[in-house]
Amino acid sequence: MIPVYRSLAEIPATLGPTVAAIGNFDGVHLGHRQLLGAAVAEARQNGFRAIAVTFEPHPEHFLRPDKAPKRITPKDERLLLLAETGIDSIVVLPFDAAFARLTAREFVEQVLVRALQIRRLHEGGSFRFGHRAQAGVKELAEFGKEFSFGLTIHEPVHVHGLEVSSSAIRAAVTAGDMKCARWMLNRPFVIRSTQAHGRGVGSRLLVPTVNLAAYDGLLPAFGVYVTRLTIGERCFESVSNVGNRPTFEGAGFSIETHILNFEPVDLTDETPLELEFLFYLREEIRFPSVDALKAQIGKDVARAKRYFRLAHLP
Repeated sequence: MIPVYRSLAEIPATLGPTVAAIGNFDGVHLGHRQLLGAAVAEARQNGFRAIAVTFEPHPEHFLRPDKAPKRITPKDERLLLLAETGIDSIVVLPFDAAFARLTAREFVEQVLVRALQIRRLHEGGSFRFGHRAQAGVKELAEFGKEFSFGLTIHEPVHVHGLEVSSSAIRAAVTAGDMKCARWMLNRPFVIRSTQAHGRGVGSRLLVPTVNLAAYDGLLPAFGVYVTRLTIGERCFESVSNVGNRPTFEGAGFSIETHILNFEPVDLTDETPLELEFLFYLREEIRFPSVDALKAQIGKDVARAKRYFRLAHLP
């Protein structure tokens, strides 16, 4: 893993001149990768260091927690994805009351000039900074002239006619549109969790069904999906139901995954699980009987197996 500095105080004075991109980078989608790739290329050309600067928590979670969007990628996953872009270091700035009060000038002087020794920034046109988001790219360019750093503004990335953004990905996922989400992320939408508690440490999974533990990140629309479940180092084809299982009175919410190519595997309450959502099959409905539900599950499994035969997934 590349160096991760979790405050300005951790950034070494020997860091040297940098080229950076600043953002929340939720999802680390194609648009983010364009910014970061350009920063890396320019840094390599000039012998500088390429830096990704992000925040924890997400500013919206600190400022407006009741209205903040669900995260596409939890913090640890986001750092891993950022590291894959070729950058040299990540700076995670704690977003707290003191940081929120920084004026635009204070942000430039304390973060960009003093700590990062910035030589050029790569940003999207919607970038805002400073107390109450008082400044944008126009002001940033003016600061650049004053403090001798450059600014490159990138146009939005489009894929299949869609403008790529974190909000667009959230909208696609919450609508169950896994194809559009995958286009913008350039990978399947994933939930990383563990199994629901109750099986006990040291057990083995002997039946082809896994229930995921509670998850506070972004979730797909209620429904049934073609998925892939990775348990430790093993990857299984699967079908997953997200929802309240209305056929069973009072069952409550769950993410329940049925493994298609099942083999017994070691699974404890701490074993990491990775669930990829590949394709939306149908909405979640209440069936008149358990037999009717079983019949529909058989159809879901058949459609999922056909999907895996035709999809040629890596």
